[in-house]
Amino acid sequence: MEVKAITRFARISAFKAREVTREIQGMSALLALDVVRFSPKKAARLVSKTLATAIANAENNNHLKAQNLFIKEAVVGEGPTFKRFQPKARGSAGPIRKRTAHIKIILIEQEVKQEKKAKKAAKTEAAKPEAKS
Repeated sequence: MEVKAITRFARISAFKAREVTREIQGMSALLALDVVRFSPKKAARLVSKTLATAIANAENNNHLKAQNLFIKEAVVGEGPTFKRFQPKARGSAGPIRKRTAHIKIILIEQEVKQEKKAKKAAKTEAAKPEAKS
């Protein structure tokens, strides 16, 4: 099952935010949250909030366990640019572009490897015929 969270119009350049989302691609959601929380970048704070929202959506709306969630996709797209002007010499003006970004994180539920091994072991135990003595 897929769960998503989107932060729109985040006041950061998409280029800078992509740097953080590239790091967490394919990770476990809880591990990615730890990685992002210890990053000193502004983009990390915004991605952390979006990731925490996605995890909360999965737990509260779809009743999924946070331990089984993995990041399927972490995408940052460009939002609209706010245009401002900086006064320059001789009465002219230089443009200032305040860029925004849309951060989208999609989580999927996968069983943790230890749980898979336990289930597989249980199946093989059940399938073995009783030894005659």
